[in-house]
Formats: sequence, structure tokens, C-alpha cells
Amino acid sequence: MATFNEMYDGETVRPAYEALNRWVNSTPPELLAQKKEEAEALFRRIGITFAVYGEGGDTERLIPFDMMPRVFTEAEWRKLERGVKQRARALNAFLYDVYHRGEIIRAGIIPADLVYHNEAYEPAVVGIDPPRNVYSHIVGIDLVRTGPGDFFVLEDNCRTPSGVSYMLENREIMMRMFPDLFKSMRIAPVDDYPNRLRRTLASVAPMKCDGTPVSVLLSPGSFNSAYYEHSFLADQMGIEIVEGQDLFVQGDFVYMRTTEGPQKVDVIYRRIDDSFLDPLCFRPDSMLGVPGLMNVYRSGGVAIASAPGAGVADDKAVYIYVPEMIRFYLGEEPVLNNVQTYKCGEPEDRKYVLENLKDLVVKEVHGSGGYGMLVGPRSTKEEIEAYAERIKADPSDFIAQPTLALSTCPTFVDEGIAPRHVDLRPYCLVGQEVHLCPGGLTRVAMTEGSLVVNSSQGGGVKDTWVLAD
Repeated sequence: MATFNEMYDGETVRPAYEALNRWVNSTPPELLAQKKEEAEALFRRIGITFAVYGEGGDTERLIPFDMMPRVFTEAEWRKLERGVKQRARALNAFLYDVYHRGEIIRAGIIPADLVYHNEAYEPAVVGIDPPRNVYSHIVGIDLVRTGPGDFFVLEDNCRTPSGVSYMLENREIMMRMFPDLFKSMRIAPVDDYPNRLRRTLASVAPMKCDGTPVSVLLSPGSFNSAYYEHSFLADQMGIEIVEGQDLFVQGDFVYMRTTEGPQKVDVIYRRIDDSFLDPLCFRPDSMLGVPGLMNVYRSGGVAIASAPGAGVADDKAVYIYVPEMIRFYLGEEPVLNNVQTYKCGEPEDRKYVLENLKDLVVKEVHGSGGYGMLVGPRSTKEEIEAYAERIKADPSDFIAQPTLALSTCPTFVDEGIAPRHVDLRPYCLVGQEVHLCPGGLTRVAMTEGSLVVNSSQGGGVKDTWVLAD
């Protein structure tokens, strides 16, 4: 399968990249190399690192930053925007449904076991009506491109999609290093994302909120791999970053401890997993959550974004049914296609997968971050045989997909500028309104030929430009 190059159509530069191409050709290579070093120094000075779990030694790593941006025309972005917003609405409708009447299951569209026996399904949330019936307030949709108009959804992230701080910092660094380039092009801004997020959180304040809603960001603390992002977003939004010990329940409300006494909290943007939220409801050994939080949530005294139990919508086995959700809840045809997906729990699918492992990408249903994957074409015979045994041992824990020819973008590497494979995670905010930030996080596989873009697996990040007509 031919790989789609987003910048070049043969020898011809595509319209989206014409201005960037002129700039690259007029910039001396030594200046580009100097700017690359400056960008890396900025990342290090700002502290844009991430933690890699399960490794000895220094687990704090600098995320590789590529200063060659990815560019979309406004027309290309309009299609993506329609598709991502449509998907975010359908996923929220699904979440409301499965925690209430389960109409999509009654209709025989999604198997009951897949939802109700899913480890991400939270019975404690059944029957709760969150403000505006929104369960997933920040939806990150992972997309890949295979042709001029061909975009596919790889997976949905409905719990706490990370990476938005990189999107914002990428843009900040690019504007600081190349101000003349931004002056010469009309590029849609992304810097209002924190304000949009703050307004989204305020828009889902509970009915019991009186006055201006008070929002906080609940973090597991500085040892978490995404703590940089937690503190960055809280600072950008102008809200407090708190840990579980900073909050307490009294009566029907949640309060924050401050130097001036308790302050009532209306909205909690949580960046900790469901199981740690409330030791009285979930894991009793959790030291990260707030005892009694779920009782307040049930009574409408606080909003939690995203809602406990939202993870059942981004399960990789449930993903298969999202196009049917769109048809069922919205009465529309999907704008964005899924990747063909095989369920290893189904005998016929499993037989096909085991016979074709060398050509497929296999993922754990509940996996994330690129861990636990098998990329068949890039794996050894021994790795494939070992993975086959894992599938046979627990088939329902795996899904498989064809190895797509991910598009490539120009990327600044040691040899100069060369094509590297990319994906995209745009961020959709769901509250009183549904808003898609015009950009997103482009992740890039820095190694030639690699299809794995996750930072935990050596991938980098680059700025994403949406051109205004």
C-alpha cells in the first residue's frame, strides 16, 4: 500500500504546504539546525518531560520536538471537525444510555456483556444524571490519515486524554522562534483552549451551585507521569490544582482547604482514575481520592469531569460499535470511518488474527500509551509466536487491526528533512457547547519506518496548523 505524503504529490508541493516550503527553501540549513537546538533547550528549560514507568534509572525523558509543523487547509479541517464533534456527541449519548435504560443494548446493537461486564463500567454511576447529561467533557479522538480525504479513527479517549499541554507549548515555542513565519500566514490560534476548558467546566456546574462556579483540577500529585500537564493547565485556567488531601466532604458539598478557611468546590476536573476517586465507593486503600465524594456527586452537589464510568465508551472493543452509535443516537451516517477491527474473543476473528499476525496490529482492549501492542510487520517470528500464546490464553482481551499506511509529514531529523509517520489527537470540549480546538497534538514516529508514535515508545511531537481561508 502506497504511503500518502502530506506535503508532496509526487514532485509537486500540496497547497497546504506551499508557504512553508518557500520558507524552508529560503532558510539556510545551519539556521534550521540552530533553531532545532534552541527548541530542545526551551523544552528542557520549561520542563516538558514525561515519566516512563517500569524502567530503572532516570525515567524522566524529554519529549522530542519537531519544528516542522503539520499543516491542514481549512476545508480539510472542516471535515475533521464535523466528524470529531459527531463522535463526541454519540459517545456521550451512549454513556447516558448505558447508565440508564440501555436502549442500544435492548435494540441488539451492542452485546450486553461487552458493556455491563466491562471493567470500566461503574455500577455506582447507574441512574445519575450529570449536569447537561455530559459524561465525557474532554474527548480526544486519535486519527490517522491514509489519503487526501481519507481519515480513520484509531481509538477514542473519553476519560482523561492527555497531551494538550504539548499542543499549547508546541505552538508557543514555534511562535517564539519563527514570528515572521506566523505573520506571513493565517494560522488558527490554539491559545484560547484553557479559557474554553474553564468555560466548559463552569457550564456543567451542578444545580446546587450558587454564584460563580469554583473549579479545581484534582491530580494524583507530582509523581504522576502527566503532572507537568496538570499544573500547566491549572495555571493556564487560573484554577487551583489540588490533591485528594486538599478536599473534604461536609454535608452535601465538597470543600477545598485554603489559608482563609474552607471554600466550596462546584466542579472537579479530575486527572485520577475512577478506582482512586473515593475510598468509600471504589478502592478502600486509595490515598488519592476524597472520602464521600460519590455521595455528593449522586446528590448533585458537585460535578466531576469526566464522569466516573466514562471509560466504558473508549474501550477498544466498544470502539467497534461507535459507527452504529452514531446511526442509533443521532440518525446520521458517520463522517469519519473506523479502522476494520477483529475481536479476538470471536472464534472466526481469532482464527483469522492468529493466521495473519505478521500483517496486523494487535492491541490490548484496556491498554494505552503504546504498551502491550504487537506491530506484526515490525516484529520478529519469536515475538509473534509469543504474542499468539497471549491471545490464546485470554482472547477477549485483544483486538486486531490491519497495518495502515499512516501518512507522513516532513520531519527534521539528523540527516535533514525527511518523511516520518504521524497521527493526530484533536481535543473536543463538551459542555453547554461542543467545541473542537483548531489544531491538536500531532505525534510523530521519529525513527524511519516506525509506525509507533507514542512518546513512551520514542515518538515525538510537532505543532499542528490549520490555515484560515
